[in-house]
Amino acid sequence: MSAASRTRSEHYAPIAILLHWLIAAAIILQVVLSSRMEGPRSPELFAVVQLHKSVGITVLLLSLVRLGWRLANPPPPLPATMPRWERVLAAITHVGFYAVMIGMPLTGWIMVSTSRISLPTLLYGVAPWPHIPGLVGLTGDARHLWHEIGEVGHDVIIKGFYLLLALHVAGALKHQLFSRDEPVLSRMAPGAKAGRWLEPRIAIIVAGVVAVIAFGMLVKPPLHVAAPAPKPAADVVDEPPAPTTAAPPAPVAATPAEEAAKAAEPATPAEPVRWAVAKGSEIDFATNWGDTAIQGRFARFDADILFHPDALDRSKATVTIDLTSASTGDAQRDEMLPSSEWFDAGAHPKAVFTATRFEKTGEDRFVARGTLSLRGVTRPASLPFRLQIDGDKARVRGVTTLDRTAFGVGQGEWTSTDQIPASVKVSVDLRATRR
Repeated sequence: MSAASRTRSEHYAPIAILLHWLIAAAIILQVVLSSRMEGPRSPELFAVVQLHKSVGITVLLLSLVRLGWRLANPPPPLPATMPRWERVLAAITHVGFYAVMIGMPLTGWIMVSTSRISLPTLLYGVAPWPHIPGLVGLTGDARHLWHEIGEVGHDVIIKGFYLLLALHVAGALKHQLFSRDEPVLSRMAPGAKAGRWLEPRIAIIVAGVVAVIAFGMLVKPPLHVAAPAPKPAADVVDEPPAPTTAAPPAPVAATPAEEAAKAAEPATPAEPVRWAVAKGSEIDFATNWGDTAIQGRFARFDADILFHPDALDRSKATVTIDLTSASTGDAQRDEMLPSSEWFDAGAHPKAVFTATRFEKTGEDRFVARGTLSLRGVTRPASLPFRLQIDGDKARVRGVTTLDRTAFGVGQGEWTSTDQIPASVKVSVDLRATRR
């Protein structure tokens, strides 16, 4: 055998070396990110969790590639002078690392797939990643059992990782510093010389670990708090035409007889008009999550309106909102809104505002008073609004503030108003046409 062949046989292949260090860096990053996943939920914490999920899936994919490469390309043999017990311990450690590299992200994937709140996974905020087939559809005790399996397994594997890491590092240092005739570090760090205490490659490895830790502590993943997308132009109803600048014709004076006849006619009371909601109408909401502004919108709603500004005593309106259509511009966050912790749309899919009384507060300004039923709770509610009527078209614009906690919106740790305030601003912009 040539010297070149012997040299190659003592080292892992370049692809194996690259995968080894990439996976090692990713796992260290995962440990650091997990230390930042404590405390009250916030947009920053949410973003860190999503990055943790993305790196975990990356570890899983790289580990499967690494395992396939190892099976197709057996690793170089260990030094012949190593005692049998060290060989056995090295083999156990390597098998254990593969169990960690595959088992840790797999159990995390199980937890995500069976979480009480089904959140989609977007790898690095771009590529969608599915839940585990067969688990995502489970309900009740079966879903809870699998979630417990994933959670307990994840915790046990993490503890096992720390033990394996200690054995792996101790073994590498032992052979590098005290076993000059048993080169081990050079298998994954070509050029390292066994027995050399001031080995530059050890310094490079330590510097790399420090850099990964610093990155994990300092990285600020994007929050993905985009506002709802604007409605398409086709959905917007044309504004009433602007008045022309031509002077109106001069009024013709009525004769005394005509004026007397008009005064004698009894006044005809106005009748409420039924209006249909037109395209371009919007119901929006706004709040804050920590220091981050959240803008949301309900894409689907309907209204039954019977109204005339001169017949307020006989006017009424009912607005029905589909809570499953809530959107804030971020798919992962929006998956939480219909859950039992927020709108509980599974049990109460609709929110209904019923206005039974109207008051005029100024020129073209009114207040609708009634009740709001949300999440199975009914409370008094009012909406100040401005009304513009132009022929058969009308527009209503109003803003009100609701206390989400009064309706039970935000359960568990979300009942606290430290991160998300109790007050939520609701904006209404309804376009309507006369039926």
